[in-house]
Amino acid sequence: MLEDEDLLLAVLNSAPVVAGRPTDELSGISGREIAALYGGTGSPSELARLRRMRECLQDAVRGSGDALSRLSSALGDGVLVPRVTPQGLRWEVRAPEEERLAFRAALAWSRVVQEYPGRLRACANDECNLFLIDRSRPGTAKWCSMAVCGNRMKARTHAGRQRAAAER
Repeated sequence: MLEDEDLLLAVLNSAPVVAGRPTDELSGISGREIAALYGGTGSPSELARLRRMRECLQDAVRGSGDALSRLSSALGDGVLVPRVTPQGLRWEVRAPEEERLAFRAALAWSRVVQEYPGRLRACANDECNLFLIDRSRPGTAKWCSMAVCGNRMKARTHAGRQRAAAER
């Protein structure tokens, strides 16, 4: 589901660095709005599970430590149940209400890493905490946003070359 890829990116990118400080968009009103946008309730329990899933998924994308075992335990009691439709099988998430969005985000992560191997990645800007799904044909996208991080990184590279040339 494309919608769940959007959920995945919303969860992964819900802890941006703003003015050099990490923020958390999965708390308070903004967290409730994100949850509601994807069919959740925005309850404190649901948001806590989404924050835990965010940490696990971010670590999994970055290949950090024991991310996969932590991700496995964060899945909770969710299961996929088949439902027969005229179009074939449709898989439905069955999980306690407060676990459903986190479970769907994990399923979307799994689908993205299978369908687009190596294309879900962290922004190449070390000062950024955002992620991207690279759908470009060559698969060479590096930044969450060309207008923001891409421009900054290219400007830094250019300034570095200018300084090096001036020192010669």
